[in-house]
Amino acid sequence: MSDALTLPAEARERAGKGASRALRREGRVPAVIYGGKEEPTPIHVEEKLLVRQLGTGHFMNSIVMIEIDGKPTRTIPKDVSVHPVSDRPIHVDFLRLAKDAKIEVAVPVVFINEEASPGLKKGAVLNMVRHEIDLVCEADKIPSEIAIDVTGLEVGDSIHISAVTLPEGSESAITDRDYTIATIVAPSALKRAESEAGEVEEGEAGEEAEAAEGEGESEESED
Repeated sequence: MSDALTLPAEARERAGKGASRALRREGRVPAVIYGGKEEPTPIHVEEKLLVRQLGTGHFMNSIVMIEIDGKPTRTIPKDVSVHPVSDRPIHVDFLRLAKDAKIEVAVPVVFINEEASPGLKKGAVLNMVRHEIDLVCEADKIPSEIAIDVTGLEVGDSIHISAVTLPEGSESAITDRDYTIATIVAPSALKRAESEAGEVEEGEAGEEAEAAEGEGESEESED
């Protein structure tokens, strides 16, 4: 499970674009906490701390404890808006979580035991169709990543969601199809080598056939 993060915040007393611009000039980022059958709570957080947490790589999959006046609120980030030029965060949406809540998250996948894949050992390539998979998880059991074992996979094999063992408390958010996560594909050089080998075999077979035909004609002339 992803580690829980703590983010101090202050309540926003004023709303509107002008107030938000003023906050950003002060190094603060406007945000809102919503959900949980409560009214939305407008807040602002320190930009430097937010950027540091965004840099962990698992911010969007982490429980974030928002502390306002020492009172923590359990949330998960749902959206981070960034400036189109500077990429600085300009607004964040946090979803308030109940203790037994289930939420949908995108969890990154990692592949293990690549050295035990015959296809990869032959020079094939692991083609990642999806870098993340959509899961519905219990809020207390959000995995930081999903490890997929490629042991025994050959060239041409595919990995589908049905073959992935998901952790307890998690299930696929997509249930209407058995979608592909990755495939083991031959690189162009390997494909070309196989094609050239096939052409050589066909050429040799043709030469042998012509030689056999010539011998047959020679035997007929001798008769």
